[in-house]
Amino acid sequence: MQVLYTAEAIAVGEGRNGEVRTSDGVIDEQLSMPKELGGPGGDKTNPEQLFAAGYAACFHSALKAAARQAKVKLGETTVTVKVDLGRNGDGGFQLAVELVAHLPGLERAEAERLTAAADLLCPYSNATRGNIEVALTTTV
Repeated sequence: MQVLYTAEAIAVGEGRNGEVRTSDGVIDEQLSMPKELGGPGGDKTNPEQLFAAGYAACFHSALKAAARQAKVKLGETTVTVKVDLGRNGDGGFQLAVELVAHLPGLERAEAERLTAAADLLCPYSNATRGNIEVALTTTV
């Protein structure tokens, strides 16, 4: 792989109840265990939210790139990502993703082709493919 960019982050403190920050200081977030996992919840983020946000933004960029490559003009598109955290059969934890690409104004077949093309371009999709369940849905 030819490296084009490297992001660096560090986690300190108590893991899911600690802090994460990037080496450039752009992200500096306090973390809190969600109530659903026995934590206090509140106005702090968690790793699953950060992963969902990153995947949504990355896939949306890939969707725009796929449309440019196909010379398709897009309207106001959105990508929504839900990240589930659950137990696997080995006593550990596992993620699953629901990703919805919304491409209003396009024919369904064309929208689905662009979503599939974006799935091949997106580094998050390439990293998760074959590793976790990702349910990809296209709406128009």
